[in-house]
Amino acid sequence: MKIKRKETVYDGFYTFRKVILEDKGREIEREQFDSGGAAAALVYDTTKGKYIFVKQFRYSAETELVEVVAGVLEDGDPEKTILKEIEEEIGYKVDHIEHVWDFFTSPGACTEIVHLYYAEVSAKTKEGGGLDEEHEQIEIVTLSADELLNQTFRDAKTIIAVQWMVARLGKIPQRQEAFIKK
Repeated sequence: MKIKRKETVYDGFYTFRKVILEDKGREIEREQFDSGGAAAALVYDTTKGKYIFVKQFRYSAETELVEVVAGVLEDGDPEKTILKEIEEEIGYKVDHIEHVWDFFTSPGACTEIVHLYYAEVSAKTKEGGGLDEEHEQIEIVTLSADELLNQTFRDAKTIIAVQWMVARLGKIPQRQEAFIKK
């Protein structure tokens, strides 16, 4: 299978394309959602011994979600992006950052790649809560490791980050549904 051509159907906050593929001599059409890339980080406050998350309304999910700090990739530089997002969303300057993994969120229809990091912080430098001009209304959520293991997450990047942390620490969640709820 190979891509023959792409046509932009809509170009707004996000871009939608019609993709023409060739499969065994036949042309087929598919739709592609281009939201750009993203950077995300599981943040740990080394002074308080707590993990820091954000809670915000997600219109596609039609509810508020507790998530790792994240933002749309800027200038093709995921580390620079996530350092800026950590400061804007939760108000911390990063002491240590470690790249964890890059992954597609939904490769069947979406181009988005998330660049996932682990970050350690120790002192707040700003209020946090996001930017008004970006229409962000962010609530900061802090969880101990035990609370984290019992928290229900519904966001894929957050589930991946927490599973990575669990594997790294050698801990086992007290209940399987702590990671995803139907």
